[in-house]
Amino acid sequence: MPVYHVVLFRLKQGVTPTQVADWGKLAQGMVGKIPGLISLKANTPLPICVPRAKGFNMGLVAVLETPEHVEGYAVHPAHQEVHKLREELCEETLAYDMEFE
Repeated sequence: MPVYHVVLFRLKQGVTPTQVADWGKLAQGMVGKIPGLISLKANTPLPICVPRAKGFNMGLVAVLETPEHVEGYAVHPAHQEVHKLREELCEETLAYDMEFE
């Protein structure tokens, strides 16, 4: 059953749209490199959601084949590269994994 890996990000003050776009391209590039990673999309929240977003101003949804693939994704070198850059850009993150039939 697919797993939806949802991550919310609170960007640091001064992070530019170019930095966010570069990070997004790097993150999207993990698809095809990490076994079991079906898709990954990242974006900012819709304006209607901003008041409820508690300061989280970017998010991603990655779809993985199984819970075991989530474990491999977390330690894969391509993800570690994206994670390192994410730490430079974000002051806080919140991750949530859900499995659906």
